[in-house]
Amino acid sequence: MSGVELSPCTCGFCWTLRGTRWLHLNDAQVPPTSPAHRLIKLAKPLGFGYTNPSIQFKSTTIMLDCGLDMTSTLNFLPLPLVQSPRLSKLPGWVLKDGSMFLDKELKECSGHVFVDSVPEFCLPETELLDLSTVDVILISNYHCMMALPYITEYTGFTGTVYATEPTVQIGRLLMEELVNSIERVPKAQSASMWKNKEVQRLLPAPLKDAVEVSMWRKCYTMPEVNAALSKIQLVGYSQKIELFGAVQVTPLSSGYALGSSNWIIQSHYEKVSYVSGSSLLTTHPQPMDQASLKNSDVLILTGLTQIPTANPDGMVGEFCSNLAMTVRNGGNVLVPCYPSGVIYDLLECLYQYIDSAGLSNVPFYFISPVANSSLEFSQIFAEWLCHNKQTKVYLPEPPFPHAELIQTNKLKHYPSIHGDFSNDFKQPCVVFTGHPSLRFGDVVHFMELWGKSSLNTVIFTEPDFSYLDALAPYQPLAMKCVYCPIDTRLNFIQVSKLLKEVQPLHVVCPEQYTQPPPTQSHRTDLMIDCQPPAMSYRRAEVLTLPYKRRYEKIEIMPDDLGKDPENPGVSSQELSFSFPKFSCS
Repeated sequence: MSGVELSPCTCGFCWTLRGTRWLHLNDAQVPPTSPAHRLIKLAKPLGFGYTNPSIQFKSTTIMLDCGLDMTSTLNFLPLPLVQSPRLSKLPGWVLKDGSMFLDKELKECSGHVFVDSVPEFCLPETELLDLSTVDVILISNYHCMMALPYITEYTGFTGTVYATEPTVQIGRLLMEELVNSIERVPKAQSASMWKNKEVQRLLPAPLKDAVEVSMWRKCYTMPEVNAALSKIQLVGYSQKIELFGAVQVTPLSSGYALGSSNWIIQSHYEKVSYVSGSSLLTTHPQPMDQASLKNSDVLILTGLTQIPTANPDGMVGEFCSNLAMTVRNGGNVLVPCYPSGVIYDLLECLYQYIDSAGLSNVPFYFISPVANSSLEFSQIFAEWLCHNKQTKVYLPEPPFPHAELIQTNKLKHYPSIHGDFSNDFKQPCVVFTGHPSLRFGDVVHFMELWGKSSLNTVIFTEPDFSYLDALAPYQPLAMKCVYCPIDTRLNFIQVSKLLKEVQPLHVVCPEQYTQPPPTQSHRTDLMIDCQPPAMSYRRAEVLTLPYKRRYEKIEIMPDDLGKDPENPGVSSQELSFSFPKFSCS
């Protein structure tokens, strides 16, 4: 029996699906011993976040997503926009034997040790796959393309990238904000000594346990971003794209974000579905296309909610009530956020909540170098919105209510804290700004400004970072901290229902999806429930799936056939073929 093999790499983040060079047989039956596909895990998972699978299918190598692990930035000190006496006075870290050779690179704050250097990012794993051999990259959503410049500009990649227009445009905004936030606060020193393996093992956690630190890299530049984006070809939902005449790929709406996609990868007789970052909730994007996922031979499932016990509607309610309570008591509210995505839904909820909560006179500020572009893009991508918002466009009305908030001066947006903002700034107020890691961006200034007062509150809504780790370099902190993570991606109940409806032959997913959380071993509802049971993978393991290939196609030209001497006018030829065995890389 042929099968699919899943093999995680040493860092544990993404996988590769490998196939043989298949012969084109004209509806001929394939022997059951012929090889099928292989899955190799290539890069580490971010909790319940994104992975970067790569597929070699009919001699075509396809990389699915290129997400960037930004949790590595939590090991670094924040980049303040103005000189911070508190951060500049932090003591250098000293080894237990009194050695001080790292005191210039490492600083200690409230029992935690941080690298005093420009934040660095953990890149996707590249050792098990030569990225110069990748033919195509398929992007699921704008969060899953943040590592694209590292791949297109530094690995020899010469292929094509496919993504929807909203994904590309909003992805550009996220990259631009990232580059701007880091470049505007240059660091004189660069820390590298702590990365030495012999030195790293002497460090306290979490630095001691950080993986592949030698591969961490500083942020890319805008010229590199522009070069990477120039390699993207725009696609629309349900558009069928032929790859070298061997494979067809199709993006489907995933319901998670503007332009977010699941992907179908198929040949004449095989179908692989890649489901990543999907949502069944009714928010602003087009609803998820479930019907097209049916009849899949293999369904690769990643990007489930990182907070399966938190209900998004409940978290929005908590967000609004905590915000109102703080402002009524004379305090300010800080909301660390990305410049696109959940912020649209939060502003819509606040639009409905402001008057009833008595917040009509409270100013709301959205601060980001791309704030204006983000708010404009959300209004012009009408065809990518849910039906209700599309209908508003043709009335004509703005699909999002934040347009009215801007017109009535209840919501104001600025590129930074400098310039007009400093003149318009009034307190108490609510500020939406980045970055959610609290390591760079305008959010660092407000943490330093408001952190000493218990009247103020910081509300965490993005689930990508541990809020305790994000707050660590600001301790001791007097301001209140509220954790209201809003993650609209699929939870386990929704996944189980989805799988029963689309009924794939085989489901492949990370091991943590197939068992309850370690701290809640009794919660069997926090795991995938499907039949047959999902095939899970974990680090340093090879998994073979029972997947049979029965048919293939071959095209035979008349010139390839000889004449039959016993039957004039009839051409015949004895044909023999075999399927080569494939090897691991």
